[in-house]
Amino acid sequence: MEDPIQLKEEGNKYFQASDYEKAAQSYTQAIKLSKDKALQAVLYRNRAGEEYAKAASDASRAIDINSSDIKALYRRSQALEKLGKLDQAPRNKNFQETLRRLGADIQEKLRIQFSTDLRVQKMFEILLDENSEKEKREKAANNLIVLGREEAGAERIFQNNGVSLLLQLIETKNAELILAAVRTLSGMCTGHKARATAILHYLGIDNICMWMSVDNEEISLAVCNLLQTITDCLLGQGKEEQHGKEEALVLDTKKDLRMITTRLLDMLVSKKVSGQGRDRALNLLNKNIPRKDLKDHDNSRTIFVIDNGLKKILKVVGQIPEMPDCLPLTENTQLTASILLNKLYDDLRCDPERDNYRVICEEYIKSKIDPQNMDKTLHAIQMVSGVLQGPFDLGNKLLGMKGVMEMMVALCGSEREIDQLVAVEALIHASTKLSRATFIISNGVTLLKEIYKKTKNEKIKIRALVGLCKLGSAGGTDYGLRQFAEGSTEKLAKQCRKWLCNTTIDARTRKWAVEGLAYLTLDADVKDDFVEDEQALQAMFELAKMSDKTILYSVASALVNCSNSYDTKELVPELVQLAKFSKQHVPEEHPKDKKDFVVKRVKRLLKAGVVSALACMVKADSAILTGPDDAVLCRVFLALCEDPKDRGTIVAQGGGKALIPLALEGTDVGKIKASHALAKIAAISNPDIAFPGERVYEVVRPLVSLLNTERDGLQNYEALLGLTNFSGRSDKLRMKIVKEKALPDIENYMFENHDQLRQAATECMCNLVVNKEVQERFVADGNDRLKLVVLLCGEDDEKVQRAAAGALAMLTAAQKKLCSKMTEVTTQWLEILQRLCLHDNMEVQHRGLVITFNLISADKELAKKVVETELLEILTFIGKQEDDPKKQHIINVARDCLTKCMDYGLIKPLS
Repeated sequence: MEDPIQLKEEGNKYFQASDYEKAAQSYTQAIKLSKDKALQAVLYRNRAGEEYAKAASDASRAIDINSSDIKALYRRSQALEKLGKLDQAPRNKNFQETLRRLGADIQEKLRIQFSTDLRVQKMFEILLDENSEKEKREKAANNLIVLGREEAGAERIFQNNGVSLLLQLIETKNAELILAAVRTLSGMCTGHKARATAILHYLGIDNICMWMSVDNEEISLAVCNLLQTITDCLLGQGKEEQHGKEEALVLDTKKDLRMITTRLLDMLVSKKVSGQGRDRALNLLNKNIPRKDLKDHDNSRTIFVIDNGLKKILKVVGQIPEMPDCLPLTENTQLTASILLNKLYDDLRCDPERDNYRVICEEYIKSKIDPQNMDKTLHAIQMVSGVLQGPFDLGNKLLGMKGVMEMMVALCGSEREIDQLVAVEALIHASTKLSRATFIISNGVTLLKEIYKKTKNEKIKIRALVGLCKLGSAGGTDYGLRQFAEGSTEKLAKQCRKWLCNTTIDARTRKWAVEGLAYLTLDADVKDDFVEDEQALQAMFELAKMSDKTILYSVASALVNCSNSYDTKELVPELVQLAKFSKQHVPEEHPKDKKDFVVKRVKRLLKAGVVSALACMVKADSAILTGPDDAVLCRVFLALCEDPKDRGTIVAQGGGKALIPLALEGTDVGKIKASHALAKIAAISNPDIAFPGERVYEVVRPLVSLLNTERDGLQNYEALLGLTNFSGRSDKLRMKIVKEKALPDIENYMFENHDQLRQAATECMCNLVVNKEVQERFVADGNDRLKLVVLLCGEDDEKVQRAAAGALAMLTAAQKKLCSKMTEVTTQWLEILQRLCLHDNMEVQHRGLVITFNLISADKELAKKVVETELLEILTFIGKQEDDPKKQHIINVARDCLTKCMDYGLIKPLS
């Protein structure tokens, strides 16, 4: 049949006969043959009707099986409505009620949607109206930020031309409106990849970078957070992604990520960018370019930055603030750039990648060395200095380049102060490794001494002194400090303290005085004098609170020295005797490095407010303080927490809060020491005061990490004490401990031979068994948990016995199954229970009697088993005792046991 009209008629006949498949075939064939648009429309409609008819038929069959199937009734109504047969729609009361309820829900949703739309519109009207009252504008701005953080609110803003209106707010150049707009945009982007991508393209990465470049700290930081939120979304991080429809909209984010990276690298060398803006760009690169996990083999982002931006980063570290052509910088810019260089180098996977990195650095630095242009050469030396503060091994190789070391030494002898300044700093950074320090000792020390004696420029004098101090520590303290610098170390330290307290000297120069003290306080006499100088301590703490990253490490190092929290090798007596016999020098402990002096210094530091300064340093940047060699800040905290009497002061000054990020991030050494300090605080402090609010739950993971068998016994013990304290506070905390998978480790320590560890673990379990999930693990088949607790009740150690009896009393009270199970896990149960009920310690005795009462109450057969043993005599003896206020609770439990046995009819009263 080739006529589309005839095919349509045939399809209608099949449709009326309910043969929907043949009807669909006829309509489809007619559509293919027809060229008449009007006829095609009819044919398409008819074919659609076939689908509705089929849906109505299937729904009817479902209703025949279950007449109250609301969904089937609803599907059939939809189909009949499309077919124009509303008269056949169901009259089912439940269905009609459901329809009414659904209608009401839809109306409510529409009402909320329209009211939200009106609110959004009203907020923008107020914000964009220059004549609006200040209070109204502030309120509207805050409301908009809150709305942007809610998914529904963010979507309404987005759908109602909100991004365009927010852009208008940014263009007003009003700081408050800009902040409100940027923070609202951050909320809208959070956790929504499609929306974040759309906002990125609408605003434009060039505009975002321009806003981040402004010389306004709040706006710059807010825009940085916005770009970080967008980057998190593109990387698939942050909130849980919404899958489905939006996933299809954002197919590949690599292009956008590369575009962001390229613009950030461009910001580094632009003169239009403020110092703060440059810092923001460096921080974003530091955070997002290197891999978070080295197990991930994809380091393509790092390779891209090295190939396209390494020279730009080198240009930043090569800047000289004292020169007129310097880019706008902050105190932190160059050190942050050095950190980025280090992170990029560490993220490389093989030697060819590292060789490529080195070659780019060498070629760029060579291009800057020009004997005819001393300013250009200075930049090259400054670059080497910057690399030495980053990937030091690479910096060491750069020092080996032809002419670099010679140029550094030659610059020291220059008459220009700027040459001396750059050269001295470079020598200081180069002298960290002894191999290079040897060259400098033989060539540069004389020059440094000459500079120190002759220069009248305090900036250079301080640096020269630090260079001498550092070279001294590289060549050995006795040889170095006392040979290279005039006078004793105490005299040098006094000069450093004098510079430190001189507020007329700029902060950048004073920080070198702190670095000098970081080396000089290796001397016991110097550190003792330093902590006695309250003015110098306060000056150092004030500098630390300025959030200048370049000073933080020096402050932390000085504090490590003063608190003796560095690692020391324990001298083996036999080896000491052998060394003396062979006439070798054996270093002896300085009297002022003995425990009494260390404790006094720690007390002085606490009194001077060291914890507040440390808390500020953590807030500034915890990553910089946890280097690969030693987690300096964490060491100081651990030393301060040593005396339990000081822990309240540490908590009061914000120490508990400051330790949490250090325990969760940074190097393994740092995390262990910070976790140990947290354990010391958690062991004896009220968690509600030490870690208020939700913060307490963040402390659980660091404590659990110390249960690892690789940690030492003291760390295990204090972590168990902290967890015991926490598990006694709330069931939510108990659940958190369980979720962190601490139970197996706690159980292992219950087997431990060490009495204190076994006791601490058992006490912790005693608190945890209150939790239902923990109880279920005891009830479950195929484990010896209950057997272990029962056997621990028979231990000779009274503290272990008390804790185990407490756990068993709670378990048998909460779970009747455990009462019968207790009598099956070991044949010693009866003997152990009798010992508990006759114990001299009333607390242990009470717990034994409670266990007995639980057994009797659980089951008549169990009660019978108890009555048939000597336990009945014990219960009778205790129950017949005269009332005594001191042990009335014990007597009462014994009497309750006897009463229960009488109720069962197992025993009878004598009278």
